[in-house]
Amino acid sequence: MKKKTPLISIVIPTKNGGKTIKNCLSAIFNQSVKNNIELIVIDSGSTDDTVEIINQFPVRLYHIKPEDFNHGDTRNYGVSLAQGEFIVMTVQDAIATDAYWLEKMLKHFNDPKVMAVGGQQVVPHHKDKNPHAWYRPVSKPKTEKFSFKSIEDFKKLSPKEKRSVCGLDDVNAMYRKSALKEIPFKRIAYGEDMLWAKDTYEKGYSIVFDMNSKVEHYHYEHFAYTYKLTLTDLYFNFKHFNYLKIKKPSIKKFLLIIYRNFKYKSNVEWILHNWKIHLAKQKAYKDFAKALKKNEIDQLFNEKIKTIPIGQQNDQY
Repeated sequence: MKKKTPLISIVIPTKNGGKTIKNCLSAIFNQSVKNNIELIVIDSGSTDDTVEIINQFPVRLYHIKPEDFNHGDTRNYGVSLAQGEFIVMTVQDAIATDAYWLEKMLKHFNDPKVMAVGGQQVVPHHKDKNPHAWYRPVSKPKTEKFSFKSIEDFKKLSPKEKRSVCGLDDVNAMYRKSALKEIPFKRIAYGEDMLWAKDTYEKGYSIVFDMNSKVEHYHYEHFAYTYKLTLTDLYFNFKHFNYLKIKKPSIKKFLLIIYRNFKYKSNVEWILHNWKIHLAKQKAYKDFAKALKKNEIDQLFNEKIKTIPIGQQNDQY
């Protein structure tokens, strides 16, 4: 009997994800459309039990050398392997919050102009995760569709608006395979999803953001990680969107952290933790502003960011 062609292909790059990959895959195979999917995992040199865990599931596993990994190229490789009409990009530590994660995104493709759907990332209420980042919605999740009649209309947006509508994230996104073939990801170490969104708008296509389609995703932040990630984000946004958002230091922020910690009834250790995160961001803002004034942001980035920081679930490095 001929094997049924899957409707959805899910692509996951992995490396040393042994702590989270089982929950990630289990949630995928609990989806309402589980009988209509294929899962493609691309491992780049795991040295823990990631591969052993993956082999417990019905997935297509491929291996690449660690030095060959690139956020854009590796995902393009996944697209070349995929059989589905739609392709989901996610990561080894993202866990669907319910059985309708994929179904919620899929429905938006009834509009032939929609080329991608982005979902939401939330932090679960777990004791080992920063309580100041826990998911606490103050309103119902929204769904928004963005499209532009012409390249000129998109270019008329302010830098902040361009960055906002291009906020697609490969932690939780579904694409038409035809769109990824027409517009492949750029070979880049960071932000391949956002640049893809920019290119897609400029071709006159639409992107939907559905905050009802959620995955749990969390990275433990320490000073060096937060500093590098903030600096990377500042550099990327300025280089590609001409967008600059630098927050000035304020004692109010430190006091607000204390207030929130007592409000959330959290362990006092989280006060110091969040102070360190805030200080790391402030150092990144200060260093970037100084380098920008001297026209030295490329030198700063190349000096401070040897590799893009990779988040972890906890502080065990």
